[in-house]
Amino acid sequence: MDAVAKKIGFIGLGMMGFPMASLLHKAGHALTVLDAVPATLERFVSEHAGASAAAGLDAFAGVDVVITMLPNSDIVDATVLGQSGQRGLINILRPGVTVIDMSSSQPLRSKVLAEQLKKMRLSFLDAPVSGGVKRAVDGSLAIMVGGEKAQFDAHQALFLHMGKVITHVGQAGAGHAVKALNNYVSAAGLVAAAEALLVGQKFGLDPGIMTDVFNSSTGKNNTTEHKVKPFMLSGKFNSGFSLQLMAKDLGIAMNLGESMGWQMLLGKEVLNLWAGAASTLDKSADHTEMYRYLQQIEK
Repeated sequence: MDAVAKKIGFIGLGMMGFPMASLLHKAGHALTVLDAVPATLERFVSEHAGASAAAGLDAFAGVDVVITMLPNSDIVDATVLGQSGQRGLINILRPGVTVIDMSSSQPLRSKVLAEQLKKMRLSFLDAPVSGGVKRAVDGSLAIMVGGEKAQFDAHQALFLHMGKVITHVGQAGAGHAVKALNNYVSAAGLVAAAEALLVGQKFGLDPGIMTDVFNSSTGKNNTTEHKVKPFMLSGKFNSGFSLQLMAKDLGIAMNLGESMGWQMLLGKEVLNLWAGAASTLDKSADHTEMYRYLQQIEK
């Protein structure tokens, strides 16, 4: 338990948000939670004694920190700034409160949001995560944080309940930039590994042996180490990170590159592959399904 327990608002109890909020509750913080799915909200409150279900944003008026774990920047902005005549958190929170966006949001929009909050004497940190559901459950996520260093230092203890490697990467928006670019590198590596394995099998090679060779050689990457055998070759395809989200993060990375004046030549090809898979496969498909998708489109 922290030496000083905080009143925390947590908005977004999805596959990642639910276990992350659970860890904050376990650490002794007082939680007020909100989710668009009533059944999920009810389940969280029933499983976490003392947690309060918010009927709306007004329930966060007395919190010290609000954490958002939402699908995209549109929903984050609507929640924080309000929309269609409805008040947002910016109209409800008292001065000095920090909004921490742990969603996979658009970096440039996060910079603008931070500036708008600052005018209202509210602080902002963008703190997206990497590691998937398994690491969200055991509190070993990698968390990349953008925002003022003093705010990062003030809230590092909160991040340490949810993650193992916490890195301050720059000013507002930097966390979301690093997250999107990291997932671009990850997505490109997954496609390269999958294609190599499929070509090798055509040649008559054992994919398990190939994976062992990659992992002892220069072709080793996160996919060969942690995804090929447990999720691809096993046929389980249940790593806990969706293909739709990977495609979304790739789109964010490509938009960022273009905004910086970079063509992203390889990135565009990688995005086309993932966008094609996202439009073809079921919306619930795990991102490791890319292996099976590539196998099908080559037939």
